[in-house]
This record gives sequence, C-alpha cells and structure tokens, in this order.
Amino acid sequence: MKAIRRFTVRTVLPEQLQPLHELALNLRWSWHPETRDLFRSVDPEVWAATGEDPVRLLGEVPAARLAALATDRRFLRRLGDLAEDLREYLAGPRWYQAAQHGLDQPAGGAAQPAAIAYFSPEYGIAAALPQYSGGLGILAGDHLKAASDLGVPLIGVGLFYRHGYFRQSLNRDGWQQERYPLLDPDELAVTLLREGDGAPCRIDLALPGGRTLAAHVWRAQVGRVPLLLLDSDIEANSAAERDVTDRLYGGGSEHRLLQEMLLGIGGVRAVRAYCRLTGHPAPEVFHTNEGHAGFLGVERIRELIADGPAEPGLDFAAALEAVRAGTLFTTHTPVPAGIDRFDRDLVARHFGGDAALPGVPAEQVLALGAETWRGGDPKLFNMAAMGLRLAQRANGVSTLHGAVSRSMFNGLWPGFDAAEVPITSVTNGVHAATWIDPAVVRLGAAEIGADRAEDAMTTGDAKRWTGLERIGNTEIWELRRSLRAQLVDEARHRLRASWRQRGAGEAELGWVSSVLDPDVLTIGFARRVPSYKRLTLMLRDQERLRALLLHPTRPVQIVVAGKAHPADDGGKRLIQQMVAFADDPAVRHRIVFLPDYDMAMARHLYPGCDVWLNNPLRPLEACGTSGMKAALNGCLNLSVLDGWWDEWYDGQNGWAIPTADESGGALDPESGEAERRDDIEAAALYDLIEHQVAARFYDRGADGLPHRWIAMVRHTLVTLGPKVLAGRMVREYVERLYTPAALAQRELAAAAAGPAGPPRGEGSVGAGSERPEAGGRVTVPYAGARELAAWKARVREAWPAVRVEHVEAECPDEAQELGSSLALRVQVALGVLEPGEVEVQVVSGRVDEADGISEACLLALKPVGGPDLDGRTRYEGSLELCRTGPFGYTVRVLPAHPRLASPAELGLVALPAESVGMDAGLLR
Repeated sequence: MKAIRRFTVRTVLPEQLQPLHELALNLRWSWHPETRDLFRSVDPEVWAATGEDPVRLLGEVPAARLAALATDRRFLRRLGDLAEDLREYLAGPRWYQAAQHGLDQPAGGAAQPAAIAYFSPEYGIAAALPQYSGGLGILAGDHLKAASDLGVPLIGVGLFYRHGYFRQSLNRDGWQQERYPLLDPDELAVTLLREGDGAPCRIDLALPGGRTLAAHVWRAQVGRVPLLLLDSDIEANSAAERDVTDRLYGGGSEHRLLQEMLLGIGGVRAVRAYCRLTGHPAPEVFHTNEGHAGFLGVERIRELIADGPAEPGLDFAAALEAVRAGTLFTTHTPVPAGIDRFDRDLVARHFGGDAALPGVPAEQVLALGAETWRGGDPKLFNMAAMGLRLAQRANGVSTLHGAVSRSMFNGLWPGFDAAEVPITSVTNGVHAATWIDPAVVRLGAAEIGADRAEDAMTTGDAKRWTGLERIGNTEIWELRRSLRAQLVDEARHRLRASWRQRGAGEAELGWVSSVLDPDVLTIGFARRVPSYKRLTLMLRDQERLRALLLHPTRPVQIVVAGKAHPADDGGKRLIQQMVAFADDPAVRHRIVFLPDYDMAMARHLYPGCDVWLNNPLRPLEACGTSGMKAALNGCLNLSVLDGWWDEWYDGQNGWAIPTADESGGALDPESGEAERRDDIEAAALYDLIEHQVAARFYDRGADGLPHRWIAMVRHTLVTLGPKVLAGRMVREYVERLYTPAALAQRELAAAAAGPAGPPRGEGSVGAGSERPEAGGRVTVPYAGARELAAWKARVREAWPAVRVEHVEAECPDEAQELGSSLALRVQVALGVLEPGEVEVQVVSGRVDEADGISEACLLALKPVGGPDLDGRTRYEGSLELCRTGPFGYTVRVLPAHPRLASPAELGLVALPAESVGMDAGLLR
C-alpha cells in the first residue's frame, strides 16, 4: 500500500549532544574536515550509508549509540571545541572586515557594500543538498563558500527543487536512464523562514487570470552566508503552480518562465522578508549569475515606483537608473543558443493585465528583453539582453570568455568595436577547502604550517603559497600514488554497482576487482555532455586509443563520467558510444564510464587523476573549472587552449592540445570541416598522450621516481594554486565590481535639496521621503537617478544633431617619423548640447588593408573657445606617433557624464561621415 502522507520523524538528541544539530544545519561541515570526522565517528557505517549527510545521520543513528556518546568525555570535548570553532568562524572578523578598515572610507560610511544579494538558478553546496546540475551551480556554491570564508556579507537566492536534478544510471545497452527522487526538506540541512508569529513566510506573485503563485522560503546556512530557496510546492497553490519548482531545468517554455519569474521577482521579495525578519542589512548590490534571475531588476524598479519615495515619485527611467547602478550581470554562455529566450507574447501575458507589476507597464518590460540588433528576432524576449540592460556592470568568466562575450553582445552597443563593449571578465575560481583532498592539505601544511595553509586556501594570496616548492619528490610521488589508489577503489565500487543496476549478476563481475591499476598513468574526463565538449573525441581512432590503453610498457587508463540533459538524445548517444567502447572485455580494465557524476564522485576523481582532459570546441568553454579542481590536487591539465587554460597555461603546468583553426564552433557541419577538425585534433591528442604525457610519466630516474613529472606537479601547485581559488575570484568581485556598484548606487539614491537637482551632501542610501527644509525647500530622494535619467533622455533626443563636420591635421608628408606628432583641429556640431556633455576622441592605431584600426589608443581633444557663427565648437590636440608601420586615426564624439560606468553605456557615437558604415545614431 502507498502512504497518503509522508513526513520525517527526527531523533531527539540528548542534551549533551545538542550542538550536533548546530553543526549539522550549517553546511560549513561540507568543507570542514574536522567536523566531517566528528560526524563519521558518531557511527561510521550509518555515515557511509547516508551518503555522508549529517542530518540523515542524526535521524538514523541508533538511540543506544547516542546514549553512549552522551557519556563519552573525549567525544563531548571534540564536540564542544568544534561548536565553539563554528561560533568563532561565524562571528569573528575576516578579510572583508579587515579590508574595510584598511580602505580610505568616504564620508558617511564604508566604501564596501553593506550586503550583496547573489541570485543563481542552481547551487552546488554539497552532495547532500542536490540543487545543481553542473558547472554553473558548482560555481555558485563555491562563490557562497568563498564569500563566507572571506566574511563578505552575501545573501544567496535560488529555488528549492523538490526533485533536484536527475540521478543517472545505465541500462544494459548503455543508454542513460533518469530518475528523480523526491527530496524531503525535513531530511536536509534547511530550515523554514518564519514570521514572528511562527507562520511560514510566504511570497506571492500575481499570474494571469487572477491566479497566484505562492512560495515558502527555505534557508540553508552556508557558513556565514544565508541561502534562500523558494519552494512553490505548498498547499496554497493549485497543482500547476505547485510544480513550478518541481525539478531543475525541466518543463516547457512557460514552466521555465514561471521559474525565472519566481527566482527574480520572488527572490527579491524573499530577500526583503529575510532582512525584515532577521535584521540583516539590506543589499546595496544585486548580482545575477546568468540571465535566469534577470527579472529581479524589474521587481526592484517596481519597488522604487510603487513602494519607494514619496512625491515627487520616481518615473520608470529614473528607477531604471537607480537599479542599474547597483546591479551586476555575469554571463556564462559563449554561444547565443545557451541564452534563455521566450516568446514575446508569453512574456506580455505574464506582465500585463491583472498580472502587471504596479508602475511597470508590460511594454517597458518587453523593451528590456527586445532583440533590437541586426539579425535579432523581434518575436522573442532575450533574458541575457534584459540582464545587460538592467546592469551597469557585466562580466564574463575568463579573459577569453570576456572577449567572446563582447563580440557576442556587440549588437547592444551599435557603433562601437567589440573590444569597447562594456563587459569585463573575472576568471572563475574553485573553493579550495571543498576540492583539495585532505592528504594534499596535510602535505602542504607540513611544509608551511597549518594556519598559513588555511589562509593560503582562503584568500588566494600567492605569497602564502611560497614554500610549497620545498616539498620533496618522494613525498609528492607517494601522495600521488595513494590518491590514485583511492580513486581505483572508488571506481571499482561504483562500476560494480552500475553493472548490478544494468542487470548483471554478482557471478559475472569478478573482473571488476582488477579494473584500473594504482601504478598506471590515469586520465580523467568528467563533465556535462553537450556536443561541444566532445566526450567522444578520444574515440575518433579506436585502434589508436586501444594501443595507448594497452601499451606494454607505458599504458594509460581513463576514467570517464558525465550526464546528458534528459531531453538531449544526441548527448545520450555519445554516452552510449563511450560505454560500448568501455564495455569491451579487451580494454575494460583500462577505461571505465562511471554513471551519476556528482560532487561525491568528484571528491575522489579530481585528486586521483594524474591528467585532466578537456577537449571542447574552442572558444565554447566559458571557463572550465573542473580542471582547476584537478590542478589544486597536483593533477596536470591536458586541454584545448580555451576558458581559464588559455590565460594560465605556461608550458610547465600541463599540455595544450593544438586546434585545427581558430574558428571555434563556427564550422559548417554539412561541409565536412567539423569532421576534419575533429580528426586533426584527435590525432594531436593521441600524439601528445603517447609522446609527451606518457613518456614523461614513465621516465624514471635511478630511484624509480619520474623527476620531470614531479617537477610539473610541484610547479602546478605553487603557481596555479593561488590563481584558481574562489577566494581570489570573490576578492576581485568585491574590489572591481561590488564596491564600485555600491558607490554608484549610493550616489543615485542620495537625496538632495530642491527639485531633482544634483546631489548635495552625503544623503541617504535608502528610499528617502520628501520633507520640508528651511525656506520651504524639500528633500528630493534619488536626486542623482532623476538627474541622470533626465540627462540621458536629453542626450538621446539631441544626438541626431551631433556631427563631426571637419577634421584638419598638420601633416606635411604622407610618411611620418616615429616620435613626431600631428596637430589636430576638429569642428564638431553639438546642437543643444554643451561641450562638457560630450567627449571628442581621436582613435588611432595600426590599420589593416581595409583601413580597420587595431590596438587602438584613445586621445581626448579639448574644446577651444565657444561655438562659432555656425554653432560649431572647435577641439584641438596633439597626436603622438608612437609606433611604426601602417597607422591611421579617426575622430568620434561620445556622451560624457561623471556617473557613466563606460563611455559606451548609452550606445551613442558620432563619427566623421566618411568613416561611418553604420547608423551612428542608433539607440541601445
């Protein structure tokens, strides 16, 4: 019979063991080895059986065992010490607080934001909280953990998926099978956010037809960082609305739209409720991790218009400026196909009529996501376009991905070269304490000390890693073998379980005990399985691969894992091809496919591999953090120069797989070019493995050690270690993006005396109210936002009259000498604009055969005198000729305002008529 209702009965802990609840409900245990060891000691068998989940452990450990622990003095001392350590971790000052004291603070408060709200559709915190599918979620989880370690006041926001992402298995034919186990929040490290009277906090969104989408809020505590997860599976909803948060990346277009509305709009409301109920400082900066949460900006505009300052109220344009100033958008996709796009009519229906947000007309929402650029689809609503329009600051996730993003989104800034598109980059990082095997940490700590090792992993300060180069060859090699042996044991265990699921009997599986060898060069490949990551590139020449696997003196073994999206039959076929090869009795002891790749598997996989393989189509890997996790454990990377590897490969930390060309995924598959490319790059991969990787691994000295290999491992740990850390990444976000965004937001939110004049004095950072001053004047809230919005409107209206009318240079000869200079005089028509509202620039640099300028340098010209009789203003300057070879220049006019984050922000530029190949007056 089937139960009509399910619930969890929790163990009542003896009073002496109550701190176990405190430790279990803070996910810091997932990256704190001492706490994990404590839980393991409670009952090692139950700990393993519950997937190393403290909450489930405490629910299943026998009462007799708990009673015994309640009188175990040694255990109680450990428990008390760890509980006190957690309290100190949560309350004590860390890097962020120390950095605040070390900065020159502006009058009226700290430069750094009081709080940051971080929105992501998925989070990979721990295998025990399965709310992630792949790299985006793992990155978000590492971001929260690193922020906690650094003391950054982050609030995470996401959705609680009752079925999480799918669990993967294989059938007898190697075809991927999916199952979605139901998650019970009472069995997870989450607590329900409640109002003061004990009732669950409820978030409501209006839907078309008078319906309501309601959600409760679960809070997961990630160290110092609260993570708010909205859950629509509550009795207040109808069946359709209850299923909105059923699973990650499931359902059709409307289902996804509702998820993203709940994440963005509902997420802002959840943050407001959390701050109201707990007293947490309100966020000054909102960070959206990919476009899925983009509607958060629309909700914040609604707040300012409907719930914000008293009269004179903010209009949409001023509210938009106020919201943009404090918003950061991070893009993770290198291809347009990776962006969520919805039918425009569907979005209009959910933001119009009785579902409309007060003060935010549907047409304004639609304009934010419109594909207005050449080649865009006017029938679609683009979430990335909305994210960029709602954020004054944006970034890609590696240096190369930043360049790819600037090119991909160039259409939003017409008239500007891709290099000038205002999208910067912050290269991703990984959370060291989560991904470094404890044995690696112990080896480093033995050389540089435990405190310094912990600080090195937290902050990413390269100086803290100094000293690791002294670790001996023998110690490194013994560590690497033990980690390899650990992976071999784990792989055999998982492989046996997989074959049992595929229908094999125990009598058929004797061969599994001899799979893999702890003394053989081990290559790892594990990631999601979209086509561009090329899971099966290694299978292009199967005979060549067999020869590598079965080499008599230099064998190679490969551990493969990965999931295809449930709707991606192409990806499933790739997995099936890999499994079919790995099932071959001739090679199955040298290559294995392990199903159900997750964080628990990854903890063994990254440390246990000698080489981490990554062979995507360049430049379609935005970052590729799996290779970073491997590198932290002394694993060498073998990768296409894509993502992070493109900027940090130095020839001594691994190998670069040559690519057939630089056109990435632009090859036409119908032409055969893609096939030829794969053949060429697969051949290069085989050559590298045989003649360089395996040759170096098996090149042993008289003492039996591969000294050149060990030198590469040591070099990887010392040089890549501090670079690949999430601590370094979060510090960059704080210093380069969060803090400037907070300062910009304060400037626009500040109040000023008079009718929307420029800000005066320090003012308030919140939504102020109009109040009388002496002489009958009033305090106008958000004066900066009002002034900036009015200025932008004025400039846009006036821009068609802005022209570069004449350029004159004192240039007596066609050929000029290096070090000489050109005196330039430019006549510019400004219409109604003042000289201070524009900047006239000379853009100079090398020119190609088509006169295109590269490696551009900018020179601002200065106005000379007032307008002439024809209303033109003269600008002058001297252009130094600082490089040889073909050289050229042009002149342009840009809007200029001290509150613009980038000269390209408005997407407006005026060029000389002879150099204009586009409509320079187009608006963003």
